[in-house]
Amino acid sequence: MNKNQAALARKQLERRVAPLRALKLVPPPRGWMKAIREALGMSTRQLAARMKAAPSRISAIEKAEVSGATTIKTLREAAAAMNCTFVYAFVPTKPLDDIVRDRAAQKAGQIIARLDHTMHLENQALLKSDLDDEQRRMIDLILTGSPRSLWDDE
Repeated sequence: MNKNQAALARKQLERRVAPLRALKLVPPPRGWMKAIREALGMSTRQLAARMKAAPSRISAIEKAEVSGATTIKTLREAAAAMNCTFVYAFVPTKPLDDIVRDRAAQKAGQIIARLDHTMHLENQALLKSDLDDEQRRMIDLILTGSPRSLWDDE
């Protein structure tokens, strides 16, 4: 994917995830599955029958959901059995473009720090304003390069 395609993909994806970021969903302490099941007035036996599973399996699934040890497939099946839609998403903590720019700034900072160190050793240190200008230039340069190289660790 080239940089223009990546930028377009980020823009389109950001439209989808921005509303989710604003929701700030906090799962119920005993898990979504148990909370919904109990709110519906459905017993573990009744849910087990709808899922064609043993009642003990429902308790195990509910505990596994809370600990993070269940599968998406199992949660999807449980949701369907309770007439719910299972929703799964990665929700970036901030806009995708900000994440990309922050990573570029991090990489530029590493490059500038090495440059500044070398120049100090050669008694050619730059002024802070010059370093700041170079950092901004380096960020722009990194952002015009390949999006994949942005995530390479050096």
